Amino acid sequence: MSEKQQNAVYGGQAVIEGVMFAGQKVHVTAVRRKDNTIHFLEVPKKEFGWVQTLKKIPFIRGIVGIIEASAKGSQHLNFSAEMFAEEDSGTKEEKKETFASKMTMILGVAFIGILSFLFGKFVFTLVPTAIEQLLFGKMFENQIGHNLIEGLIKIILLIAYIYFISLTPMIKRLFQYHGAEHKVISAYEAGVELTVRNVQKFSTLHYRCGSSFIVFTVIVGVVIYSFFQYDSFVERIIQRIVLIPVVIGVSYELLRFTNSLRDVPVLRYLGYPGLWLQLLTTKEPDDSQVEVSIASFNRMRELDKQMQG
Repeated sequence: MSEKQQNAVYGGQAVIEGVMFAGQKVHVTAVRRKDNTIHFLEVPKKEFGWVQTLKKIPFIRGIVGIIEASAKGSQHLNFSAEMFAEEDSGTKEEKKETFASKMTMILGVAFIGILSFLFGKFVFTLVPTAIEQLLFGKMFENQIGHNLIEGLIKIILLIAYIYFISLTPMIKRLFQYHGAEHKVISAYEAGVELTVRNVQKFSTLHYRCGSSFIVFTVIVGVVIYSFFQYDSFVERIIQRIVLIPVVIGVSYELLRFTNSLRDVPVLRYLGYPGLWLQLLTTKEPDDSQVEVSIASFNRMRELDKQMQG
């Protein structure tokens, strides 16, 4: 599969009751409404030359990509939520309350994807640091040991958070659409016809995923923090904040590297921690959800061809 094809499907993202795919020229979100029709939001890509330059620079391109995807993801998430707010019964005020309720719940877990990644990274950097300092700060002097415990606390909090929110019906459906998106990408990369029956044969796990990226930031963070000494809790916190861009940049490159090795029998295991987390962030989709994901992907490809032609 060519790099161009890989880039064309890199931006898959579940959005409430639909899926967004980012192509070379356009972002497309498909949402199924209650009358069973599928509606699309189609947003052409408008990129500045200097942004494209930054996206070619290793360790910087990951940060630029996250910020760019956050802006796009927010727009498509709002479209998905609005589709359902319009269909809710009740008065105008009740509809607004329903919409606000849906958005509050979704934004609370959106860091799993790309939309609120920076905020999520900020919170999941500081809170585990504070917990580790409070519980283990005076137990020993080895700062590498403290970094390892901090990383372990991050993983525990992350898994617990994802597990408990996945128990809610809405988030479970969000994770099903996430699984449908991965299945479509895998089917496309395998070169099979994109039918519901064919797509359902593939796994909900995929190497190029925001869930994998989150795991890499925890692992990379432990390593990077070990190169820096601190003399106080305040200095430790400031150090973590300052190093967030570095951790994100290195994690992105590591994600790209492990993805390039996924066909190498031994080295492919480097990407397994991210796949394990996806066991929580993806669920098996039903045929209807896969159909929406296929519709979004096909519409994206169709528009890409039109704009490139």
